[in-house]
Amino acid sequence: MTELTAPSTRDGRAWTPSFLLSIDPETCIGCGRCHKVCGRDVMTLKGIDEHGNLVELDDEDAEIERKIMAMNDIGACIGCSACSRVCPKDCQTHGAEP
Repeated sequence: MTELTAPSTRDGRAWTPSFLLSIDPETCIGCGRCHKVCGRDVMTLKGIDEHGNLVELDDEDAEIERKIMAMNDIGACIGCSACSRVCPKDCQTHGAEP
């Protein structure tokens, strides 16, 4: 197992990452701003079908009611919180623990 060191800025100041933990599907409007600022593919655009299920947008059998952002690769999050700063609905939960 890899030993983690305390995160710091380039000049050595202490820094505490704030990792993306969840996205509230009831609040998210699927605008994609968070995805645009994240270069790590942590979240992706998904659809919500008529039954409230999360579906792929290319699922031709699903009748998509609306689009939302959903977690894609949670392990890729570096805790920069750029996504939370651009979210107009404040629908994301962040924390120090990945």
